[in-house]
Amino acid sequence: MAGYFTNSTFKFLRELGANNNRPWFQENKDRYEKHVKSASIEFITDFAPHLRRVSKHFVADPSPVGGSLFRIYRDTRFSKDKTPYKTAVGIRFTHERGKDVHAPGYYLHLADDGCFAACGIWHPDSESLAKIRDAIVEDGSAWKRAKNNKKLTENYQLEGDSLKRAPKGYDPDHPLIEDLRRKDFIAVRKLTKKSVMGTDFPAELAAMFKDGVSLQRFICRALGVEY
Repeated sequence: MAGYFTNSTFKFLRELGANNNRPWFQENKDRYEKHVKSASIEFITDFAPHLRRVSKHFVADPSPVGGSLFRIYRDTRFSKDKTPYKTAVGIRFTHERGKDVHAPGYYLHLADDGCFAACGIWHPDSESLAKIRDAIVEDGSAWKRAKNNKKLTENYQLEGDSLKRAPKGYDPDHPLIEDLRRKDFIAVRKLTKKSVMGTDFPAELAAMFKDGVSLQRFICRALGVEY
């Protein structure tokens, strides 16, 4: 039995990177529909029960439009890069209370040059970011337990953008100032193509997401949403 994602998935993404234009995409759209879009939707559908065992408050939505699968079409309006298509598959599993990608969530990224899983919150709005920073100030011990959790540190790397200076209203000499300067609170775990293409990948990904629970719980608590 083949996995959801195959060599054909990555071959399409690799060739799209070398032919990122509308004529080539239209000529190869059936490959995209079969090996990328349909494969992703089938994966999301089958992953849903596994995700519920991680947390019942995060959503795996197989809807082809507006669901967990990101569109392949790039928004080029404000970008110097005018290539029309994304060369990676992005799948998000956001919190049920979240309205957009800035909510806490889990994420899967598939590309020919690298795959990864992630958890946390990326580019939160200013109000959410302030809540997380305030939670760190109010209970630094809880934050340190969350970020130093053994399962998290052994399997993930904290990544994302940070300010160069202390955010306004926060003590530059605070012992956790490096964390208070963060603009993203995300943990990233690299994946091999072999694992992504495995038949047991839904269960394996759920287990990986469980390793990030300490970070996710802290963020949810800070934002006042259920985990």
